[in-house]
Order: sequence, then C-alpha cells, then structure tokens
Amino acid sequence: MKKILAFSLAALLAVPSFGQKVSKPVPRPKLVVGIVIDQMRYDYLYRYWSKLGNDGFKRLLGQGFSFESCHYNYVPTYTGPGHASIYTGATPSANGIIGNNWWERETGRGTYVTEDRTVQPVGGSVLAGQQSPRHLLTTTIGDELRLATNFQSKVIGLSMKDRGSILPAGNGANAAYWYDGENGAFISSTFYMKQLPEWVTKFNAQGRPAQYLSKPWETLLPLAQYTESSADDVPWESVFKGETTPTFPHDLPRLSAAPVASVKSLEKAAGEVSPQPAPQNLDLIRSTPFGNSLTADFAIETLRAEQLGQRAGITDMLAVSFSCTDYVGHQFGANAVETEDTYLRLDRDLARLLADLDKTVGKGQALVFLTADHGAAHAVGFLQEHRLPGGGVGIAQMRDSVQRVLTRRHGLGAWVLDFENLQVYLNRPLLAQKGLDLAKTQEEVAGILRTLPGVALARTASDLQNAHWSAGAGMFEENGFYAPRSGDVLAVLLPGWLEAYSFPVIKGTTHGASWQYDTHVPLLFWGWHVKHGESTAPVHVVDIAATLARFLHIQEPSGCSGVPLAEVLKY
Repeated sequence: MKKILAFSLAALLAVPSFGQKVSKPVPRPKLVVGIVIDQMRYDYLYRYWSKLGNDGFKRLLGQGFSFESCHYNYVPTYTGPGHASIYTGATPSANGIIGNNWWERETGRGTYVTEDRTVQPVGGSVLAGQQSPRHLLTTTIGDELRLATNFQSKVIGLSMKDRGSILPAGNGANAAYWYDGENGAFISSTFYMKQLPEWVTKFNAQGRPAQYLSKPWETLLPLAQYTESSADDVPWESVFKGETTPTFPHDLPRLSAAPVASVKSLEKAAGEVSPQPAPQNLDLIRSTPFGNSLTADFAIETLRAEQLGQRAGITDMLAVSFSCTDYVGHQFGANAVETEDTYLRLDRDLARLLADLDKTVGKGQALVFLTADHGAAHAVGFLQEHRLPGGGVGIAQMRDSVQRVLTRRHGLGAWVLDFENLQVYLNRPLLAQKGLDLAKTQEEVAGILRTLPGVALARTASDLQNAHWSAGAGMFEENGFYAPRSGDVLAVLLPGWLEAYSFPVIKGTTHGASWQYDTHVPLLFWGWHVKHGESTAPVHVVDIAATLARFLHIQEPSGCSGVPLAEVLKY
C-alpha cells in the first residue's frame, strides 16, 4: 500500500514539471516594425550606394536578408493597393483595395480608398480626418497578431499619408495616425479613438513642421557630387509654386509663407469643401525630404510613449510608411537631384530609427522588414532626351475618345461615368435603357481603347470573370480585379508610357503599370532571428505577411495568398 501511495505522489509531483515545459512562451520578437518607402524602385538601393552611410540602408543590407527579385503581381501598382497587399498578403481581388480611388456604383459617385463619412476627425480637419479602413475586406498581419494574443499586442500605423497608415494598421489596430497639412499635426479619426493621446498632442504642439520649413532645402552634399542624377535644371521636372526653375536651393521659408490649398484638398473627395488653409502652408513639407524626418521623429516618439516592444512577454507591431519619396518622385522624376537628396536624407532618418530600436527594444529584439508600395517609371522627357521609348497619355482625352465614339454610334447620353485606374466605368443603367448588351459593349469599348496611342491592350471585365491567367498581363489584371469595384474595361499602356494628368504637358513621373520598373521593389528583413544573406529567387510582395505569420507562429491574414519565404526563416 505504501508503494502505491508513493508512486501516486510521484506521478502527481511530475505534473507541474511537465506543465512548465508545455507553457513555455512561444518564441517571438518583442516588436515587429514594417517600413514601407513610397515609390522606391529596387535599383535605388544600389544607385546611391556610394553616398549612403553605414547605419541606414547599408546596415539593413549588411546585417539582414535581402530578396533581390521581389515583385508585385497585380495592377494597378498604386499606394493604396500596395500598402494593403503588403500587410494582408492578398491581392486587390481579395482585399478589395483596387486603387486609390474608384467609382462606387451603389452610390453613383467616386470614392477614396480610406474615405469614411461615418467617422469624424480627431485632431484635424473634416476632409483630412474622415478616414478609416472600412473598404479593406480582409485582415492584416497586425489584426492576426492582435487575435493571437487575445488583443494584448499593440498595433499602430503612422505615415504622412492617411492610406499609408490606415491600411497597414488594419481594422483591429489600436491606432493609426496621419498628417493633416491644414494644421501641421498628426491626426486620427473616431474609428480609433475619441481624442488624441496626450503624448500626440504634446508632439504636435512642438511645431516641428514649421521648424523644418524654416530653412531652405539645400543639397546634403555639394551639388557637383550628385553624379547619379540628371542635371539640376531640366525641362521635365515640375517647379514648386512660386519658383521659376526646379533648382536648388529651394527657398522653403518663402514658398511656405503664403497659404495655398493643401495636397489633401486636391485629392478626390466629391461633395466636400476644403477647410480654410493654415496661415502657413505646412502641407509643403510633404514634397520635401523633411516630411520623412518628421515621420521618423513621430515613429521614435511612438515607440517611447506607447512602450512598444517593451512590455514583458508581449509582441507589438509598428507600421511606418515614409511618403515624401513619392511626392518628390512625382514632381521631379526618378533621376532628379531632388530624388537622390531625399534618399540620402532618408538613409540618415532610417539610421536614427534603427538606433532607437536598439536602445528602446534591445539589439536583435525587433524584427524589421523594409519594402516599397510600388516603383516608378522614368520621366517621359528623360527617356526622350536619351532616345529611349516612352510617352504619356491624357486621361481626360482617353475618356472623351470613348464617350465620343459611343455617342456617335448609339446616340446622346453619359456613356462613361468615370475613367479611373485606366479603367472605363460604363453607365450600365443607360445601356439597359438603350437595350445594349453589357458584354458586347465592353468589348466595343476595348476595341476603341486599342486604337489610342500608347495602349498596349485592353481587356473586359467579362473576360476577367470568365477566364484565368497564370502569367502575363492577364494575370496582373485578374489579381487586381474585384468586380464590385473595378471598371468594365481595363487598359494596359506600353512600356515607358504613363498617365499624364496635365497632358499634353508631361512633368515628373508616376507609376501604376505591371512593367518591372513599377513592380520590382526592395525586400529586406533585419533583426530578430534574421541571418545575413540574399536570394535572387523570384518572390512576391504578398509573401511578406505569410512570412511574418511564420516568424510569429500565428495565423495568416484571412485573404492571404502568399507563401512563407523559407530562406529567411532558416534560423
């Protein structure tokens, strides 16, 4: 009997020991930091190599893992879809973010990717603040982290652009902050909070945008050293309002002195009236490298104030998007001195952010990835100057061409409701009224588009819904197509051709195509359990979220179609 009791006691005593082994915490980094650089071509990593410092891009490349052939696998390659794709691991066909703007058939008006009139601004103007992720149809990797930790993890997004912070953060985020040029402040909406945290209010009160705009934009290095760029004064660059030439130095104090309409107020928001501009044009900072510096300042303050990655046993996530590279690129092009100078200064801002991660979270305790939401084409003038193929098309002219032909063939009527993302939105009620077949009219419009200069091909929505492509232009369009929001006919431009909204004047550059200059972006992993290395294997941006899920041992986002990148997971 004593032996039986002794055995039973030993068995009972063994249970806690076994339980301790089972309850050992899942190995995870203290913090995940996503860095998205807006409009960063892959080749920028190496074009500016000799001018970069050792603690920014070079540190990520020298200590981290680089996927040298990372591409987007859909069109259009715009900011909204890019940020959504990175963090959902899904293409627009699943996450629903088909562009920065699209036509809403149910409301009969255009909408903006993060527009939400059911919420109110927190800390900013109505136009800037009525934003949320309501259009996003799938979870993000941040949402899944919150779910996996029973909502103990903090997930925060921040950017100068609303769509650059809101879409990465996802529907379940603790907060998303973006910049309002009307008052020079980082703001949010009632989707996330009723009022700004005290630390955000204090940060905004420091007046940093005005401080950054108080000095001229001089080149970081002597101008003669910018040998990777075109001459400073070329005809294909746009000027700041108030300047006569697109040349250094840019007199930011003078240019920001007079109040002008903000960049945000120029974006599509049908039916809205822009608020009165601030006494100083604080929105100007978007089009300078100092907006990136302001973003880095705010990111570092967010780490400190929210104690991200500094709470025992909890993994947090910070999504940071540097937007000013996009504004500068659009205005000056991919080969401008302004673009190079912006990246050299961003390199220093990245170094500051990485150093702060070492200090606040601990060396090797944060898992960082860096990528871009899209690339960029070369400026048309630059291509023509060097006898390279390329050109521009006028969006209004393309729309009008379709409208005129349909009017001539079928009579008067508003046949085209909208032309957005190189997609024609037909007036379907009018077609029904006239007794016209939708699929046949779509093919008719595709035929019209194919006759226009710069158009490589045009495909109908009916074709995309009834066929499947595993490669080529069809695959890109299929992955970017979501029937309730996409147009009736989708056009593809020739390589080197771009949408010129001020046609026939073509200044600066843009993006959105399925050609490699728009799809090829950097992808770097650095920090927690990441070994140094590189791979030339073809990978896709949708693989990022799947890879993070494996690092974190959590479920992939609900619409994720990417696959974990095994090479960086070998630790």
